[in-house]
Amino acid sequence: MAKKKDLVIVESPAKAKTIEKYLGSGYKVVASMGHLRDLPKSKMGVDIENGFEPKYIPVRDKKELIAELKKESKSAKTVYLATDPDREGEAISWHLKELLELDDEKAKRVTFNEITKKVVTESIANPRSIDQNLVDAQQARRILDRIVGYELSPLLWRKVKKGLSAGRVQSVATAMVVDKEAEIEAFQSQEYWLLDARLGCGEENAVFTARFYGKGDKKQELHSREEVDTVISAVEKAPFEVSNVKRGDKQKSPSPPFITSTLQQEASRRLSMTPRRTMSIAQQLYEGVEISGQGSVGLITYMRTDSLRLSEEALNAAAAFITNHYGPQYYPGKPRRFKTKAGAQDAHEAIRPTDVNLTPELVRKDLTQEQYRLYRLIWGRFTASQMANAVYDNVAVEVRSADYAFRANYSELKFKGFTAVYEEAKDEETNELANPLPSLVEGQKLQLEKLLSEQQFTQPPARYTEATLIRAMEEKGIGRPSTYAPTISSITARDYVIKEGKYLKPTPLGQVVTGLMKERFADITDVKFTNQMEAELDEIENGKAQWRDVLADFYGDFSREMKEAEEALDGVKLKVPDVLSDEFCDVCGKQMVVKKGRFGHFLACPGFPECTFTKPIVVEMPGKCPKCGGRILKRSSKKGYVFYACERGTDCGFITWDVPTKDYCPACGKTMFKRSGRGPLKSYCINEECTNFVPEDKRVYKKKTPEEKAEAEARKAEKKAAAEAKKAEAKKTTAKKPAAKKTTTKKTKSTEE
Repeated sequence: MAKKKDLVIVESPAKAKTIEKYLGSGYKVVASMGHLRDLPKSKMGVDIENGFEPKYIPVRDKKELIAELKKESKSAKTVYLATDPDREGEAISWHLKELLELDDEKAKRVTFNEITKKVVTESIANPRSIDQNLVDAQQARRILDRIVGYELSPLLWRKVKKGLSAGRVQSVATAMVVDKEAEIEAFQSQEYWLLDARLGCGEENAVFTARFYGKGDKKQELHSREEVDTVISAVEKAPFEVSNVKRGDKQKSPSPPFITSTLQQEASRRLSMTPRRTMSIAQQLYEGVEISGQGSVGLITYMRTDSLRLSEEALNAAAAFITNHYGPQYYPGKPRRFKTKAGAQDAHEAIRPTDVNLTPELVRKDLTQEQYRLYRLIWGRFTASQMANAVYDNVAVEVRSADYAFRANYSELKFKGFTAVYEEAKDEETNELANPLPSLVEGQKLQLEKLLSEQQFTQPPARYTEATLIRAMEEKGIGRPSTYAPTISSITARDYVIKEGKYLKPTPLGQVVTGLMKERFADITDVKFTNQMEAELDEIENGKAQWRDVLADFYGDFSREMKEAEEALDGVKLKVPDVLSDEFCDVCGKQMVVKKGRFGHFLACPGFPECTFTKPIVVEMPGKCPKCGGRILKRSSKKGYVFYACERGTDCGFITWDVPTKDYCPACGKTMFKRSGRGPLKSYCINEECTNFVPEDKRVYKKKTPEEKAEAEARKAEKKAAAEAKKAEAKKTTAKKPAAKKTTTKKTKSTEE
């Protein structure tokens, strides 16, 4: 009789493949593909009167998988529940235990902060029981969100518009975007002036710029032309003299390694990845990627974390790597440890590579472009966090004239330190001067070359980007690492918020819904209340609160607000104002409005149903149509692909995937185009009659160096060789089973006939 194997249940096939390689033949590793049991979609599924008892049912389209898992678990000696190491993963393991009817002796819980052989084998050797406090915290969140969604959403359908949804966290996030828009609209711009002095010091005609600072030792703002003229008239008649020179080293420390929120922010800023996409790619890197010569390897630690803690093993590995690859001067002498913020769960390490020696360039050929770019970001941030400070040679100069002070600063990199590997991106640019300074000494006389004044106006606060909204949510304690990405996806999918470029802007629908929520359900949209609710969920996780009691406390006030809202809004239907466009109806002349359909936004006549005229939203591109000289418009296909076409449509016939630019060909004078995509893109002429014409097969994104070309060719050859080897292996395997193959072939032929 064959020896019984132990069964390991994980969430995804990629993770199953990686773990099975580490555990060997005594284990069978299978994937649950996420949740197998959940609340029903068609109804509330929570018995509020009976202590908020949830009514879980098996997920409908996973019956075959459930049957297979039951069969496998019955024949297994031990079942290891190895779902993700967070609240939701704990809940999935609990649901599996209940669904597969496993007793405490047979069911063992294991978690992997990183999927490496060492961690996997150690975790299997030291299993634990399911943590019911973690399960209860997840249950409380799930039921809380179900109650809010299933009781509030129907109210929104009746009073605003069908198909709307409300959620505990998404309502707060929408309200934050709406509040920011109100702040921008209420902003009153103030005039101010910049005044710069171009100064010569007589040393080889050296000239530098100093900016007005103030009078005496006090900083002074210039608010009008008159104030500027007062300063100018005084300093034009007086000599300029260097009053103070400060030189010294300025050190800059590296940022800590990534946690979930900072990873999403940096990927948004640097890679233009949405939070949801970032987490999807990070999940792939965590679960395992096929690496040449090593098989499936988990490249990063678990990516849902709010802890900055790093293991001693990782710190020691980083120290050795930095010393060997960059030199001892690049290591600060001892590990850097970062303090995790108060209130963080601290269940897992910070996000880091599982092996710092697997550099991005070493694994590049085995990764997709997105995987490589995100791994490079994570690897660089972790490695830099353990490196020496960057050192800048800093010079600060103060110049005086007629008791007015002008200042100039300049920093020059003296020692790269951690910047040799990584530098954090910035949300906004600064208008500070950064020009090199000549060698100056105190008391040195200077010659005024020119005074430059510029009128400026204070700008309203910037709208949120996905990165800055995540940062604000984290700072205010809204949601947890696992909720940031789905929350932003939800409010954009529901059309409460739209993206204009990289910025988030509330729609009229989002403003109306938020107004209703603030008026009738103040707690749901209150940041402090939501923060407190997250803290109570943490209390449940820590065993300091009962989940049913927390839900009862919330539901008492919520049900009262629901009843009051129903009475106050009886017979009321809130109108969502249309967004007016700059276009007018071709049939009746009315100003058209923006609507949303199956394929995105379009323009419609507000006279519907009397007038049914619609047309796509027009986005005019730079340049002119190369065929007829008309406008070039940006269009979208029904599948969402962007293309560019002449405004005259089929009358002209010009259409292209290439992006029009503002540049004109120096030879023929027609608009030049470039390939779509990010990065430095070279423009080219598409006029076949022009001497500068570039054929389609030579229109590249950017000119590659010979080294890059050789590397690309090598990667291509390796992939081709790997594919052929895999194909040959598959043929060899099928050749061993000729009978099975013949049967299959006959069936296929008869079916086709």
